[in-house]
Amino acid sequence: MSEPLKIAYSPCPNDTFVFDAWAHGRVPGAPALDVTFADIDVTNGMAERGEFDVLKVSYAVLPWVLDEYALLPAGGALGRGCGPLVLTREAGSPVSLAGKTVAVPSERSTAYLLFRLWAAAEVPGGVGEVVVLPFHEIMPAVRDGKVDAGLVIHEARFTYGNYGLHCLADMGEHWENSTGLPIPLGAIIAKRSLGAERLRELAEAARTSVRMAWDDPEASRPYVLEHAQEMDPKVADQHIGLYVNEFTAGLGENGYAAVRGLLTRAAAEGLVPPLGPDALAFV
Repeated sequence: MSEPLKIAYSPCPNDTFVFDAWAHGRVPGAPALDVTFADIDVTNGMAERGEFDVLKVSYAVLPWVLDEYALLPAGGALGRGCGPLVLTREAGSPVSLAGKTVAVPSERSTAYLLFRLWAAAEVPGGVGEVVVLPFHEIMPAVRDGKVDAGLVIHEARFTYGNYGLHCLADMGEHWENSTGLPIPLGAIIAKRSLGAERLRELAEAARTSVRMAWDDPEASRPYVLEHAQEMDPKVADQHIGLYVNEFTAGLGENGYAAVRGLLTRAAAEGLVPPLGPDALAFV
């Protein structure tokens, strides 16, 4: 019997929902998993260091890791109406970020790339200092005046009002309006050294695990809530509803176009290295 595959993904509801069946041995014929939980900023670093067989990472980190890892066409997160938000203490569109300090959760994230592409188009002269803060510290920092604005992701979309904050701009809305494509958020990657046959098995296992979660949502609930920390179950359900969709079961033509579009635009702005012509191709 082969060793379990070492996989790392976040404790967020969308990941635990997607991987529940596979992680608990309910996907027929799928390889066993040895799961490590880590926030996506941590898994991005793991990928850059070549750690783990399979990882959930930000699409933004792909240009740095695709020599060693292949993008799997299932299990990841793309979507519509689920983009990062820029939050401020003040309400209203006249607020300008020109020269202002903005907190972000990572500089190797899709959220950051979308923010920089938005700022290039919408903030004359550009923003000022960008500071990296842990995700859970960003809204308090904006509320307390430590930074002028914050870039937030995930469940903050549902909770920023609790901090008395206002949405200045929706990065996903800007992306969708300018491209017509879904927002590429989290990717599933696996080591190319596993071989083409094993990579195809992993993609099919991810796809089957997603479909099993859809077929019986209650089966994954204990796993989701166990790792969702103190998240309200209703917020966890909203989170899953936003980030687990047809693109999770298969990237498809629009999914691949979204990923290529994001990374090509980001490379043109000097934010990431350019991709090779076949970098996203699956075996």
